[in-house]
Amino acid sequence: MKRFWKEATVEAQAGGHAVLLDGRALRTPGKRVLLLPTAALAAAVAAEWREVGAEIRPGEMPLTGLANAALDIVAEGPDAFAADLARYAASDLLCYRAEHPAPLVRRQAEAWDPLLRWAEQRFDIGFAVTAGIVPVNQPAAVLERIEAAFAALAPFPLAAMSPLVSISGSAVIPLALAEGAADVDAAWAASMLDEHWQAEKWGDDAEASASRSAREAQFRAAARFLALAGE
Repeated sequence: MKRFWKEATVEAQAGGHAVLLDGRALRTPGKRVLLLPTAALAAAVAAEWREVGAEIRPGEMPLTGLANAALDIVAEGPDAFAADLARYAASDLLCYRAEHPAPLVRRQAEAWDPLLRWAEQRFDIGFAVTAGIVPVNQPAAVLERIEAAFAALAPFPLAAMSPLVSISGSAVIPLALAEGAADVDAAWAASMLDEHWQAEKWGDDAEASASRSAREAQFRAAARFLALAGE
């Protein structure tokens, strides 16, 4: 689609903050008015539209995409959406450790143990941790309380959780990020620890590096959306 507007502005309305294109409210693909929960998030979404060149490129507008998802998808069934994300706790990245070599085992413990300890204290649970690839069953309380943590989120932060969870392979890392127990740099590093280790040891090719860069951009955009939705 070609650019058809000159100005992108923000207007406070009942129920949130709208983004206006030449005075007309922006709508989601589902035809809902794009009402953002905070002025900060609305300003950031408006900035994406302001920066559009001659053609709209959705891939370059991640905040708008997440806002659309929050209203058109998540808000339609937040409990089911939260349950889908919580399932990652059953095979959380942080619970599957290397058996060797020792430097990798140590690096995983240094990065992942604090995150697990935080979650255990925060939600009064205990994770089962294993070494190797043999699946381990998590206690029922882990799954129940992690699901409750996701279910407690409003649609906008819950929408941000989707890429954070799927990219990291963890339910714990995004929750730690949401509650300020980890910053985005630490969260990304924990998510990619094994990949970075492999790249260090065996080298990195252009395709793998490009894939990781694309995922990092998605991860950081979702983290920014999460933070702005709470301001």
